[in-house]
Amino acid sequence: MAAGSAAAASASADLLGDPWLVAIDLQRVFGDPSSPWASKDFGRASAGVERLLPAFTGRTVLTRFVAPHAPLGSWLEYYRQWPFALTPDDHPQYRLVEPFEDSGLPVETRDTFGKWDAGLSAAIGGSREIVLAGVSTDCCVISTALAAADAGIHIRLVVDACAGATPEDHQRAIDAMALYAPLIELTTVDEVLAAQ
Repeated sequence: MAAGSAAAASASADLLGDPWLVAIDLQRVFGDPSSPWASKDFGRASAGVERLLPAFTGRTVLTRFVAPHAPLGSWLEYYRQWPFALTPDDHPQYRLVEPFEDSGLPVETRDTFGKWDAGLSAAIGGSREIVLAGVSTDCCVISTALAAADAGIHIRLVVDACAGATPEDHQRAIDAMALYAPLIELTTVDEVLAAQ
């Protein structure tokens, strides 16, 4: 790399700040095989996030999806189709799985698929780069990634630390997010750890 290119890359990294790990919705409702929302590859995603945690000490935020207290608009029809999910946010199905439940890590709870907003931006200290993982790739992960990318956040999407409703849905979501390069960069757990 030429000296000018190296300096530009360094300046760009300084503008981004230290990356934060954002782990989306590692909850019982997505991990329990008996749940209508279970992800077949939830265990892979959870294990991938667990491997990443030590590299992001002090720079990790977990998220949680919960049902709204009173659905509005198109959410009314959504919860007519999924009535099991319309429970209080302290219901056991919405708890994080171990080892995340008792980790002491900050948790951002939202009643929307996408988790990117001013609150999550504040939770990551205003960093302009996130390492994104979790479930479901084809719902809450993609909704978060696209909104954050639109806000100018560089996303490193950890493909093997995400899981979709099905492997096919996971791959379709990955393929869609790949179209957003360079705003969204596809990576793996090993690649992220090697770069830390």
